[in-house]
Amino acid sequence: MLKIAWCSQYVLPLPIGHRFPMSKYEILPLQLIHEGTINEGNLFTPSSLDELLILAVHHATYWNQLSTLTLEPRAVRRTGFPLSQKLVDRECVIASGTIACADYALQFGIAMNIAGGTHHAFTDHGEGFCLLNDIAIAAQYLLSNAKAKQILIIDLDVHQGNGTAEIFKYEPRVFTFSMHGANNYPLKKESSDLDVGLPDHTSDATYLHTLAFHLDQTMTALKPDFIFFQSGVDILDTDQLGRLKVSREGCKKRDRMVLQMARENKIPIVVTMGGGYSKNFIDIIEAHANTFRVAQEIYF
Repeated sequence: MLKIAWCSQYVLPLPIGHRFPMSKYEILPLQLIHEGTINEGNLFTPSSLDELLILAVHHATYWNQLSTLTLEPRAVRRTGFPLSQKLVDRECVIASGTIACADYALQFGIAMNIAGGTHHAFTDHGEGFCLLNDIAIAAQYLLSNAKAKQILIIDLDVHQGNGTAEIFKYEPRVFTFSMHGANNYPLKKESSDLDVGLPDHTSDATYLHTLAFHLDQTMTALKPDFIFFQSGVDILDTDQLGRLKVSREGCKKRDRMVLQMARENKIPIVVTMGGGYSKNFIDIIEAHANTFRVAQEIYF
């Protein structure tokens, strides 16, 4: 059974200075149920998050300021969200969902979070609409509990996974691979274990060829026993922030490539949704829905 974390009861506030639709977190599962890709039995609501799991990744001072809503105004602006208890609670639930997904993936081969992928959260601050790094928290959970020995994080959001790279900079058991727009946010990139910066207007053929090459090289050299996949759809040619020219079908082929690789190598994988900012809301929902459709096709 495909297990999917659904965090929609915690609705995102409107990002400061932006008007992108954020209701995809509620619409996407309804669409998947309506079309028969999943049913309500596939969905689970994450539980609360143990503070010690957060502190295994994020600095105590930062977490204290975040949890008590005492972040300085400049630090709040950097996140892109108005700080509230509801937002902090939502971040905790998302991270809890990714941890639960990790345990489900060990059992079923794959699990997915209809949220998550908050890869711009650093050890000591948040930015880019990310406050807590759910992938990093879940990866550290696996390592600390001896549930994985070598983790591969495949981050294919159009924006570099800078927070994740910083968190695991000195952790050899986590390999961070980020393929992103070279000229896109963040302006100052961190150093992942493997960074592949793509030029503006990169199209399907170049994107998929580049990804296939680096996935093959990484898998051969690393031999991971667990994978996290940040499947942002802001690589689409319709995305308002992306700058790449990948079609919806190309994005679907990307997902198939990653999931098929994990399936063939019998490596548990957790998929988090990441970004998507197309002007046409249907483009966002359909691209994200394709990730779940491909997962059901390959695994179940």
